[in-house]
Amino acid sequence: MDEIMNEEMLLTQEGYDKIVAEHENLVSVKRAEVAERIKEAISYGDISENAEYDSAKNEQAELEERIRYLEEMLRKAKIVQEDDVKGDVVNVGLKVTVKDLDTKEVEVFSIVGATESDPFNGKISNESSVGKALIGHKKGDKVAVEVPDGIINYQITKIAK
Repeated sequence: MDEIMNEEMLLTQEGYDKIVAEHENLVSVKRAEVAERIKEAISYGDISENAEYDSAKNEQAELEERIRYLEEMLRKAKIVQEDDVKGDVVNVGLKVTVKDLDTKEVEVFSIVGATESDPFNGKISNESSVGKALIGHKKGDKVAVEVPDGIINYQITKIAK
């Protein structure tokens, strides 16, 4: 798992709620399921060469690691409140419509915290190359974004909540 930085973690309310829901599911449901698998594997007898036991113990270790990771994220979370975000400058929690000045293609991005990133669904991280380049700019601004394939020239056409 990636190490979480010591700094705060920006999340939208939706992203925070998803982390809380996953944490609750892991703690209340998955832990019990894994414990039951371990108990069942132990009932088979000798655990020294018991593949089911080893598998269940590995799953338990991964589960506990994920729970710790989510708890750390929740401790460091700073929820970006919609009311705090002004709609005139690109920031986390806003939707940005951009036009590629070369291809004339129009795209809409939701700027989210790094843990909520889902580029295939238009949610880009504030830490991604596109997210970093757009943040702080206003409607009408032209922004050159360096990406692995070269440079994309965007013009911001709309900023919305």
